[in-house]
Amino acid sequence: MEPVEINNGQWYLRALRYDDRVDDRPALADLGEVDLDYVHDAEDGWADDTRYTWAVCEPTTGELLAEVTLDPVTAYLHSRARPGFQDAAAMSEDTVRRWASAVLGITVHT
Repeated sequence: MEPVEINNGQWYLRALRYDDRVDDRPALADLGEVDLDYVHDAEDGWADDTRYTWAVCEPTTGELLAEVTLDPVTAYLHSRARPGFQDAAAMSEDTVRRWASAVLGITVHT
C-alpha cells in the first residue's frame, strides 16, 4: 500500500520522511528512536503491508510531534509522543483506529 495521509482536524498524519525538505530523524530521536534506517524501514512496511507508520505533525510546520504505528496483520496499534504531545498521539490513535476499520475492515487494539 502507498502511504496514506490523514487530517484529523487538529493534527496532520503523514508518512515518515527523510529527504531534502523534511528530516524526521531528530524528532524520532526525541522519541528514543536512534536507528538510522528507521524511516527507510517504515517505507518498506508500507510497501509490503507489514507496518503502517504515521508521523503526527503540527499542520502548519510539518514538525513531527508523535508517531502512530499499526500492524495490519495483528491489528496492534501503538503510539509514542514527544514530551507535551501525548494528546496528539491519543487523538491520532483514534483517527488511525477509525481509518483501519473503514478502509481495512479490521478492529484495532492497543
